[in-house]
Parts: sequence; C-alpha cells; structure tokens
Amino acid sequence: MKLVPRIVWEVDASPAEELDRRLVPLLQAISATGSLKAAVASCAVSYRAAWGVLRESQRVLGCELVALERGRGACLTEAGTRLVEAADGVLRGPLQRELASHRVDLRSLAAAQATPSLVVAASHDLALSSLRDALNESGKLAMDVDFVGSLTALRSYAEGRVAAAGFHLPLGDPALVSTGPFMQCLRRGRDRLLHIADREQGFIVAAGSRSRVTGFTDIVRRRLRFVNRQRGSGTRAIIDALLAAEGVSAPDLAGSVREEFTHAAVAATIASGGADVGFGLRAAAAEYRLHFVPRVRDRYFMVVGAAEGGSPAVAALRNGVASTSFRRLVRAMPGYQPASGSDLVSIEVLRGL
Repeated sequence: MKLVPRIVWEVDASPAEELDRRLVPLLQAISATGSLKAAVASCAVSYRAAWGVLRESQRVLGCELVALERGRGACLTEAGTRLVEAADGVLRGPLQRELASHRVDLRSLAAAQATPSLVVAASHDLALSSLRDALNESGKLAMDVDFVGSLTALRSYAEGRVAAAGFHLPLGDPALVSTGPFMQCLRRGRDRLLHIADREQGFIVAAGSRSRVTGFTDIVRRRLRFVNRQRGSGTRAIIDALLAAEGVSAPDLAGSVREEFTHAAVAATIASGGADVGFGLRAAAAEYRLHFVPRVRDRYFMVVGAAEGGSPAVAALRNGVASTSFRRLVRAMPGYQPASGSDLVSIEVLRGL
C-alpha cells in the first residue's frame, strides 16, 4: 500500500470547510474545453455529480465559478479563473515536487510473496492503460502509471524517480522526430526496451464536418479550431515536426495554445464542439465516432533497467504483454498492432526505426 500526500483547498474560516476534491479538475477541464459535457467526459464523473459539485462550491464560496449559457457552452467566471490559475501555479511549482517526495510506500513491509510493484511514468497510451488495469485486477502486478509526456517520462526514469518509462517514436521516417533527445535519457549498458504496441496517429476531425483535412495548411486555410497536445509529449513532437515540414507556424493555428494531456481528452474536446480538429490516435477518434485522417505510425516502448530484467515486476509486465488476452485486446483497438514478442532489447533498436 502506498500513501500519497495531496493538496486540498479549503475556506479560511472558522470552522474551515474543505472544497470538494473534484472541483478543481472539473474547472480545469471546463477551461480547456469550453464545455461541461466534455469536462464531464474528461474527468470521468456523471453530469449529476458535476452539477452537485458546482452547486456545493457556490454555497461554500458565495459566488459562481462557472457560467453556463444555452447553446454557447460553459466558461469560468473571474472567480473560477482565479482558482484555476492558483491551482495550476501549485502544480507547476516546487510544492508539488515536494509533496511527491513524501510518498510513503508500505509495500516493503509486506510478506515476500506479496504482489510485485512497478512505478511507471509514461506517455499516454490506450493499450498501456488497459494493460495496467488488467495486471492490477489480476493481482499479478501492482502497476502505478503516471501519464506525462514521453520526454518527461524518460527524464523521470533517468533521474531514478520511477522504475520504468513509456514513450513512442514514429516509424519509417527518421527525419520526422529526432531520437537525439530520447537517447540522451538512455544508457546502452543500463537500459533495455520492451515493445508494447504499434499505433496509428493522424488528424481527428469533428464528425459531420465538411472540411477536408489532409495537413496543417488545410487547417490554417479553413480557419479551423485546433486542440494541441502538451509540450514534452511524443505526439507534440510529431505535431511540431509536421508543422515545420509544411512550413506552418504554430501561432497560425487557431487554438494551438489549448493543450490536452491525453488522446482521449483531445477527442472529447472535438466531440463536444470545443475544437474542430486535433492530432492523436485512431482509437481515440473511433471511441468518440470522429473522422480520422492517418499520417504517422509509431512504436510504443517501455524502458526498464537491464539489472531489473529478471525481477518479478518486469517478468509480470513481460508476461502481460505476451498474454493472449492483451494481444487480442490490442488487435481490437482501431489503428493498433500488438508487439511481435516480449523480449527485452537494446536501445540501439531506436536508431533503426
């Protein structure tokens, strides 16, 4: 069992009254999508629960945090904006890093036969999410995944803050994204790679849209609203490389400053009308019944320490990747192909992608 300290917001009064912990993530999602529907999908809460959180916050704070207008979506009031800005400042500041350093892991006190554990930082991937859930539910591996960008994940691994990292690189076009920044975080003797799956990425376009999108020049020319991925993510690196190849400047894209942290959030933003087009996985587009224009195939890897290759945790991870159930699940995901095996390989394979 792991104990994790969290930041909570409470009214500075006597007695103090704590705000619902779902409030800030809900406000952040509304700010990003301009839609309560998309925010609900992104935060995985029901409409009933979201309305309850907003009503309760108004009672506690004495002011509204969200303005809802029929036919125009949702937006934050000045008070809501101030709370989100404060929360974002905390998440980016030293306090969040200080809290992370105070995690208490009690699993070392368990019996020797206890479930092995693996702490992972990884670029967001739908197949990896399913693998994590399956391993955790089976009791074969306690897998704790923090979804961040590819380079952020690799830096966390290189600094020893996680035991494994997930990242992806495009296939068949070495000039698209340089492996240099990735290789800087890896060491030939220290690290080994596990192939998880191959995936298809491209433009995700609103269903029913009459706008034909084949590249970023189309998006600019048609003045379509774009939803971006966060800096440091592997998909953002692909987006920036495609922009450069087409001679398009990011500021020319309407909405390019709007960033989401997962493929699902990008698709949800488009499905809710918060944007016209984004870039991400075919599987995410299919989940929200959106149009998809393929552009890139990429390969998703997990890096682990060579010295840990025979550990119970890595063995459980490899067995999960090789399992019939996981391979069947990956094949069923639009745009995905399972790995050909579960061997740990040298990082030199990245040079041949």
